[in-house]
Amino acid sequence: MDREELIFQEYKTYCEQKENFIDRNFKTNRFYMVSVFVLIVALIYTGNIVFLNKISATLVFALLGVSVSALWWMNVDSYNTLIKIKYANVIEKIEEKFPVKPFTDEYQGIDEYRGKKVFMFSDIQKLIAAVSALFFFALCVSEISPLVMAVVNKGLDFILKLKGGI
Repeated sequence: MDREELIFQEYKTYCEQKENFIDRNFKTNRFYMVSVFVLIVALIYTGNIVFLNKISATLVFALLGVSVSALWWMNVDSYNTLIKIKYANVIEKIEEKFPVKPFTDEYQGIDEYRGKKVFMFSDIQKLIAAVSALFFFALCVSEISPLVMAVVNKGLDFILKLKGGI
């Protein structure tokens, strides 16, 4: 096998690995979408259940939802960075040795398209993750507010009793 054939075989192998990586990215996003959906369903069906000391199932699932959404956002960012590195730093450098550079041309086309401020798929994924995080955060606030107010009221009652108040 000559040098050119070896380079081409390495290129083919790396491109296949990159495609497998992108497939894994889609599976990971599907996992997060299903997780958010399951948490919303769990919120619906366990809304009235209260655990230890007034901690509701809603609060627990909302905290999980915020965590899952944050992880999803970070995951989308990580995959995007790694995919860009695979394109720009590896595949494009290998393609410099070839007369035709399909991935380089594709990446340049994506960059030009992206410059037009159009939503890309990863932007939509991030938007969904952010909206779900805000939804779960709002639920957390609505569940924590009464608990915080109860603690504040007890503290004020204690202070008033110490001062010999009303």
